[in-house]
Amino acid sequence: MNHPHNEGLSRRHVLGGAAGLAAGAVVGLPSGGASAASTQTGPDLARWHRQAANVTITRDDWGIPHVWGRTDADAVFGMIYAQAEDDFNRIENNYLVSLGRLAEAEGESAIWQDLRQRLFLDPEALKRDYAKSPAWLRKLTQSWADGLNYYLATHPEVRPRVITRFEPWMPLSFSEGSIGGDIERVPLTQLEAFYGNRSVPMTDEERGLLLREPRGSNGMAIAPSHTRDGHALLLINPHTSFFFRSEQHVRSGEGLNFYGAATWGQFFIYQGFNANAGWMHTSSGVDNVDEFAETIVTGADGSRSYRHGDTLRPVTSKTITLSYRIADGGRAQRGFVTFATHHGPIVREADGKWIAFALMNKPVEALQQSFLRTKARDYRDFIEVANFKANSSNNTLFADSKGEIAFLMPQFMPVRDDRFDYRKPVDGSDPATDWRGLHSLKSLPQAVNPKNGWVFNTNNWPWTAAGADSPKAADYPRYFDQAGENPRGPQAIRVLSSRRDFTPQSLRAAAFDTYLTAFARLVPGLIAAWDKLPEGDRQKAELAGPIGLLRGWNDRWGADSTATSLAVFWGEALWAPLAQAARDAGMSMWDYLAERATDAQRLTALDAAAERLTQDFGSWQVPWGEINRFQRNDGAIVQKFDDAKPSIPVPFTSGQWGSLASFGARRYPGTKRYYGTSGNSFVAIVEFGPRLRAWAVTAGGASGHPGSPHFNDQAQRYASGNLRPVYFYPDDLEGHIERSYKPGH
Repeated sequence: MNHPHNEGLSRRHVLGGAAGLAAGAVVGLPSGGASAASTQTGPDLARWHRQAANVTITRDDWGIPHVWGRTDADAVFGMIYAQAEDDFNRIENNYLVSLGRLAEAEGESAIWQDLRQRLFLDPEALKRDYAKSPAWLRKLTQSWADGLNYYLATHPEVRPRVITRFEPWMPLSFSEGSIGGDIERVPLTQLEAFYGNRSVPMTDEERGLLLREPRGSNGMAIAPSHTRDGHALLLINPHTSFFFRSEQHVRSGEGLNFYGAATWGQFFIYQGFNANAGWMHTSSGVDNVDEFAETIVTGADGSRSYRHGDTLRPVTSKTITLSYRIADGGRAQRGFVTFATHHGPIVREADGKWIAFALMNKPVEALQQSFLRTKARDYRDFIEVANFKANSSNNTLFADSKGEIAFLMPQFMPVRDDRFDYRKPVDGSDPATDWRGLHSLKSLPQAVNPKNGWVFNTNNWPWTAAGADSPKAADYPRYFDQAGENPRGPQAIRVLSSRRDFTPQSLRAAAFDTYLTAFARLVPGLIAAWDKLPEGDRQKAELAGPIGLLRGWNDRWGADSTATSLAVFWGEALWAPLAQAARDAGMSMWDYLAERATDAQRLTALDAAAERLTQDFGSWQVPWGEINRFQRNDGAIVQKFDDAKPSIPVPFTSGQWGSLASFGARRYPGTKRYYGTSGNSFVAIVEFGPRLRAWAVTAGGASGHPGSPHFNDQAQRYASGNLRPVYFYPDDLEGHIERSYKPGH
């Protein structure tokens, strides 16, 4: 593909380092950011106009686009056009990341993220994959590119940061839709250390020592036997960064009819439903991404090989040249000689070994699976599509109108020798550590139509997914789980086991149940520690009030709850000093805090929590809603928060503490209040009766433009869990149409 900023490239430098690692720069390349309209040709415009005539976009009274196209390709054209109307910036940003071109917009600081991406996804290889992909898929991706390019052609005021023309092979770089792809498991600091030929310490975040909102989700499916009206129910509750996906309804004359959340820039619904079936993905704890420690041998001529059994194999090398933005708006380039073995690209060095990183890299199969599952009419159809085995990072909760429900694990699952601990780098020179093909779908842990009548996942282990009818850990290799349990797991079992007559309304209530399982487990240890203090002890006197508040608490969140505020601040103060110890002990943080924290540590953390609340808010008795806030000020991908600007209270907490409804919030520079950026984002309840019914809410609103009435019109509903009816059928939409139009008009 040709971009204006690539013209005038005169030379490339590849400079060798101590290990043959390269870094170089060329300056003076023209900058991007120009209007894309000039790149569109007359024949292209005429073709796009003709296709746009086959598409209708109808916006409902929440701004949600309902797209209809004569064919599936027409529907894809309209779907991506509508996304671009709502937030082109997020579409482009996702492709800058997935194509390894973020530094072209953000500068050299993003070069390592780009290099990590390009180690696994080579644009030239993707173009070859595209050329060999099925004709029906090429037709859809061509319509995807045409829809975006038509949007740019008809909106000359939109100035892309880098990508002025989209090409049909590009969706192969972004084919799965999850919040954090497998590639992101490669630590950027260690990649920089290796290919930058210098020492770079790992960050606390990379080492897992920071208190951070887990990237994950909740999913629940309930069988007809456990519902009042005999219809299967599905809870869709992704915990992603806010505004990460677009809520859309897409239909075609060829039978396409899906609704749900599409990650910006993708032409399939990642979490949603059609008239007969629904699917919810949760980030999985399965271990299917591995590191191999390679023994490198350097020959007299400088060539490199690596040991594999009794043989030496040549290390393959490839030069990757990346562009990046410089201060004057121009571009420079930097080149890297990169290395790989049959296990995968080399991403770091540890203990004198080069570490190769192995993961799923099946872009054509992944894109086919992601799109075709949206057409599944029942469980049998869904499993047939799953045979692509190109879902690597997500569990699935499934329900359909036949009453079938299922919990499924990622279908990309390498077969390995369970003698080895693949959570750590394994010896790449031992052929016994190699992957041995993929597991069959039947050999994976799963729960299909279990007798207990429900399935769920909260990013926890699969061994409780269906209560007593769950798969048993002893029946599977240990690499099927590395997540363990989390506080949301027992809470999900608690609410699902509480009744056998679920309705959409009672499932919504379960999804927003206020009980905090982590604090129900942790607070008694704190109270016992205080009770043991002798009379006259300073903490006995100073903490009497806070202890009294927590002693009388019912372990439930609420906007008016002062105990919730104190408990959250206490939990955070307890977490940070013990994170490394928990990691060293091989325990989850929740288990470590409950079982290993000392009385002194518990009480010291309460001291710190009360002091910080008093310092920031004037008292240690502050209603949670005064602290925990939702604020949307602008359309920027990274929000800037301000205590002086309007915000609304959110009663639920981070999922860290067991709340199923999750709001990942913290302080930001210049703020005392907590502002959320992740957690509940798109929430939906679906009932699969003879006629589908659904309710949903999106964080903030459907539009990324602050001037739109749909920028923040769902904020109050979001905070209160007040889901709105979904207009799935044409008669549902009647009376709720804001406007209807053709793309380009």
